[in-house]
Amino acid sequence: MPIVLPATLATAAACAVLSVWMAMRIGALRRGRKIWMGDGGDPAMVARMRAQANFVEYAPFVLILLALLELAKGPSVWAWGYGAAFVVARILHVFGMDGWKPGRMAGAILTLLILLLLAGECAWVAFSAPNPAAAIVLDIPTKG
Repeated sequence: MPIVLPATLATAAACAVLSVWMAMRIGALRRGRKIWMGDGGDPAMVARMRAQANFVEYAPFVLILLALLELAKGPSVWAWGYGAAFVVARILHVFGMDGWKPGRMAGAILTLLILLLLAGECAWVAFSAPNPAAAIVLDIPTKG
């Protein structure tokens, strides 16, 4: 039986769609402003490229921590909440980078808060295990 991490899978899927959406926005701006390489010195292009790069910088950490938390504790409403909040934060950040300043600030703060909460909960789970030195336990059912 496969291991299913529903909150992580849903968040990863939403992140993939979000990444494609950001790439399409960059492509549309490239075509509209005839910028075929780099940012062309265009502030709007720089902002959109940075929004996507910033997303790519944070998403792996969040997804890895979310998956590890779900593996350790199982699916929970908290895991779903972390994932949903991260996706909302990144959408806010995209609009913020397009000029809506409250979105940028809210997106950045919420992203960092989610990352810290996930890190804290993962550390708590790791160090509250009965024997933290031997906390690697995988209960993977096998066909037999």
